[in-house]
Amino acid sequence: MIGARSEARATTAPAYGVGAEYAHEAIVRLERVSKVYGRGGSEVIALHDVDLELPRGRVVFLMGPSGSGKTTLLSIVGCLLRPSAGRVFIMDDEVSALAESALPAIRRRSLGFVFQSFNLFPALTARENVELALHLRGMRGAAARRTAGELLERVGLAPRVHHLPRELSGGERQRIAVARALVGDPPIMLADEPTASLDSVSGRAIVSLLRELARVDGRLVFIVSHDSRLLDFADEVIYIEDGTLRAPTPTRADAREVNA
Repeated sequence: MIGARSEARATTAPAYGVGAEYAHEAIVRLERVSKVYGRGGSEVIALHDVDLELPRGRVVFLMGPSGSGKTTLLSIVGCLLRPSAGRVFIMDDEVSALAESALPAIRRRSLGFVFQSFNLFPALTARENVELALHLRGMRGAAARRTAGELLERVGLAPRVHHLPRELSGGERQRIAVARALVGDPPIMLADEPTASLDSVSGRAIVSLLRELARVDGRLVFIVSHDSRLLDFADEVIYIEDGTLRAPTPTRADAREVNA
């Protein structure tokens, strides 16, 4: 299993998030998960007997070549794909056993998504983009405006809340996407190539922000990335090849903790 549990607990809870006092408890678990596309002669095995545990309070990178199964694995953790075999647990829910109609509620309650392409509405300001996500959860009016402003302040965009996406840099647009992903205060953040459209400086700033969300809030941040320049921010690096996981690689972040 990858991602062993730790008994270490923080003594105080942060202002945001699930609480760093719960850090390092396993929050995602996959048991012998496989995914097969197609049938017969066209069958493709995307994942094969994957066992995986992912804890709170950690930044975990998933890396591998194109076609290795990275996106399939992320999509299964995100309840966007069902496994062909095996069991998937998100928090205390065995999501692989739930009806399709139950999965949107799991995604709203437990998961925040950050994508490569930002997926912002170009005619809406930064605050309005975040407000829209709040509207979909039933929050409107002054409460939605206030909460959107607080989330944008959390990601360092307080001075830019009234700007349209076209008036912002790529890094600033991705910060809006992170703020939007925080709507609903999810304990799990899933990021699919979040720095691929950014320059190196902006990319490091975004991953640093995601790392803060893991460490301070006690969230799990699970990142699919090709960018090896960002590995210093990872607590664990998992490599996948031909649908099979390789052993996790210790990172410099681990070394810093051991030597602290």
